[in-house]
Amino acid sequence: MTEAFNRAVDELDATVDGPEVWGWFGRTLSARVCTQRYERCWLRLMTAPAEKATGKTWDGNLKAAELFDLRVAKPGLYETVEHVEGGYGYRAELSQYIPEPVYSPSPVLSPDAAVPAAPWWESLRTDLGAVAKTATDRAAFRQEWADRSVPRFLGIPAPQISEWETAHGDMHPANLTANTPYLLDWEGFGRAPVGYDPAMLLAYSLLAPAFATRVRETFPVLNTEAGRNAQIIVITELMQSASRGDHPELVLPLRGLAAELA
Repeated sequence: MTEAFNRAVDELDATVDGPEVWGWFGRTLSARVCTQRYERCWLRLMTAPAEKATGKTWDGNLKAAELFDLRVAKPGLYETVEHVEGGYGYRAELSQYIPEPVYSPSPVLSPDAAVPAAPWWESLRTDLGAVAKTATDRAAFRQEWADRSVPRFLGIPAPQISEWETAHGDMHPANLTANTPYLLDWEGFGRAPVGYDPAMLLAYSLLAPAFATRVRETFPVLNTEAGRNAQIIVITELMQSASRGDHPELVLPLRGLAAELA
């Protein structure tokens, strides 16, 4: 990864200008860089086995740039370079540098997290509304997965989704910046149940009741039948993730929310 990252720095005629930032399970490597053309930027290198270096996740940020750059608060994508070596594919994405910290260093919000002011929520609601209305053929969710997984993890029949919209697909506090907010990491965007993004933000904030209350107030869709279905889907996704060792601290509050919805 380090060699591939340095190669991308050279190809993009950039200079590293900040510390390395490693992503989930070492799948990405990023750093602030400087270029003559764009000045300060963010360079993110992603990798996957060569046979999997294609498809939804691989192309997510590139497709999102085509649809959403200059329309919502997200980092603009400037250039990409990619290559295959040693059985792995690598893609480097040179993007706009956002001089704001993320709202949370972890997707799971800590109990003492501060609640942002009203303009933060208004901006988020506006941007997610614009995303929801954007047409795409990408899928962030499949009914077949729900039919298998909801009974397995929640012990109830899967809701049959009839209302759809486009979602960011990974809407948690670590993918939002603290001030604006900018929406980061668009790899998984696509069609999903109505209310999916608010449901995911709510699920990741269950340990921070004041923040969770504000999520519910900002997104009244969560109080509708469509919003209930979206929450069941998100809870199932996070329970499946927890079964693999991710964020076990969410299991009990997720079960509590599932019981309320049932």
